Amino acid sequence: MTGIIQILLAGKGGPTTAAVEYLVIAGGGGGGFDRGGGGGAGGYRTNYTSSGPTTSPQLSGGGGAIEDAFTATFGTAYTVTVGAGGASATGPANAGNGNNSVFSTITSTGGGRGGNESTSPATPTGASGGSGGGNQWDAGGGPAGTGTANQGYGGGTNNTNVSGGGGGAGAAGTAGSGTAGGPGGQGVYSDITGSAVQRGGGGGGASAYTGDGGAGGAGGGGAGGSPPSPTPGGSGTANTGGGGGGGRGPATTGGAGGSGIVILRVPDTVTATFSGGVTQTSTTSGGYKIYTITATSTTSETVTFS
Repeated sequence: MTGIIQILLAGKGGPTTAAVEYLVIAGGGGGGFDRGGGGGAGGYRTNYTSSGPTTSPQLSGGGGAIEDAFTATFGTAYTVTVGAGGASATGPANAGNGNNSVFSTITSTGGGRGGNESTSPATPTGASGGSGGGNQWDAGGGPAGTGTANQGYGGGTNNTNVSGGGGGAGAAGTAGSGTAGGPGGQGVYSDITGSAVQRGGGGGGASAYTGDGGAGGAGGGGAGGSPPSPTPGGSGTANTGGGGGGGRGPATTGGAGGSGIVILRVPDTVTATFSGGVTQTSTTSGGYKIYTITATSTTSETVTFS
């Protein structure tokens, strides 16, 4: 009889917490107007160690180490937000910085916008952010926007008649050179979903006259505008946090930044329940459930584990 009682008591208990692995990428910055600089990628934070395709362990953005383990308490509602990309520059005003993405206490910072033609109130210097925006060609060769520690790299500076690329999660943006705009910095790979995907590329800087615009950074960055005619910058790819490319030529718009993403990986015995404004999909693989969150209606959406 005693043995039966012990078995029943043991069965009453159960786990009350779960380990959560995450990838949180913010929205990328918009590309600059009129020979503009490339937008910086959204901040990139993760506590998941990827196995490929490059040498392990994979890093967070800006060369930062993989972050600490996260333990969720069952029944607690945790904030989840997917940041929108920054608006492109369409006139004398600056482009927009990307918006932050959030999971609980983990906040990734939106990418910095690319520099604009220096027409009041716009400024030719790229803005700082998760990754920094590149300078517009008449910024005077000074420093571009800086990245945030452990999230992303800085943007590229300008040279005569060419603009710098936006910083990426995995590398800095490149300065414009000769007649060519600077390429955006590359993103970082993660296989948290089961397949290796590169995200967080910076936008390319535009050329001013005969040269090509800078390539968008691998991982969703938009390309800078190129000749022969005024060409808008390419937009960052949705759900990568890629920066927008700078627009080439007078009165030419930059590209919008790509939206961010939040990916959560939990044991397959755990279930995540989301509030109504969350757009997400889930898969099960190798003993884990992977939740990919691509949009949130507000900044106060939540996820609860059980």
